[in-house]
Amino acid sequence: MLPIERIVRIKEIVLEKENVKIAELSESLQVSEMTIHRDIKQLVEDGFVVTTFGGISLAQTPQNPPVNKSSLCTLCGRDIHTRFAYQLILSNNQTERLCCAHCGLIRQLQLEDKVSQAITYDFFTGTTMGANITYFVIDPSVRITCCQPQVLAFDSKDNAERFVKGFGGKAYRLKEALAVIKEHMHC
Repeated sequence: MLPIERIVRIKEIVLEKENVKIAELSESLQVSEMTIHRDIKQLVEDGFVVTTFGGISLAQTPQNPPVNKSSLCTLCGRDIHTRFAYQLILSNNQTERLCCAHCGLIRQLQLEDKVSQAITYDFFTGTTMGANITYFVIDPSVRITCCQPQVLAFDSKDNAERFVKGFGGKAYRLKEALAVIKEHMHC
């Protein structure tokens, strides 16, 4: 299980139980307690959980209003903002929403043939487009989204190339972008 998958599972457990022991998470996810501590570090920094003696609890802050799970990324559990969203339509007609193209591409790799269509939004105009016609700019120098390597979607090759000229990264079509993300996951 990848760290991002463990973090999503930890969030699900905390949302369900509100309080959980590190030892329980370690046993449930079959990793060491030290690994759990590394995984929850970002959740603590984000204000999603607070540490307790031997465990963590769901933070009682404005950041944790009643959760509408459809507004959270299927992969990393972060809030979804339409400007960066990625949506997968599965062969069983279910949909999964993801916070950004980075998470969308990873999830698309995980689901493989179960994905019948992928939809994202143009970074500049916000218009909806199919991922199969999208130009993905991977790893620009400017940080806009939370996931790394950052992936931004563009509806035209010209716009993607202009963005790359100004902010770095490299533009790819869908199949190439999936291969780059897959390679990055193995590093």
